[in-house]
Amino acid sequence: MRLLSSIFLLFILAGCYQPERNCKKFKNGTFEFKALVGTELETTTFMRNDSIEIDYYQGKADTSSVRWINDCEYIVQKINPKNRAEEKAIHMKILTTDGDEYTFEYNIVGQEKKQKGTATKVESSVK
Repeated sequence: MRLLSSIFLLFILAGCYQPERNCKKFKNGTFEFKALVGTELETTTFMRNDSIEIDYYQGKADTSSVRWINDCEYIVQKINPKNRAEEKAIHMKILTTDGDEYTFEYNIVGQEKKQKGTATKVESSVK
């Protein structure tokens, strides 16, 4: 009986754990996102100032509008898309935060398939 009570208490305490989600800290700033593309680790740097995001990838800059749904979710859409694929908006959702990092999931609006990533805040204010 004592063992059963201990296991029950452990499950209750584990169920109460909530990951940190301080999303407001990540609305503005300069961030880095690293992804494996083929066999190469590629880095994208982006600056966000609440309603505009500028991405820098392989020496090219791209500007997107940002529309916040709530403190942890927003929609990103290219301002000057170069093709039909770039016209599609992307839904971003911050899942957890930890110090200067946040884990997020994203998908093209209207599509079910979601992917995850981690971004690191490298500078607090956008210049």
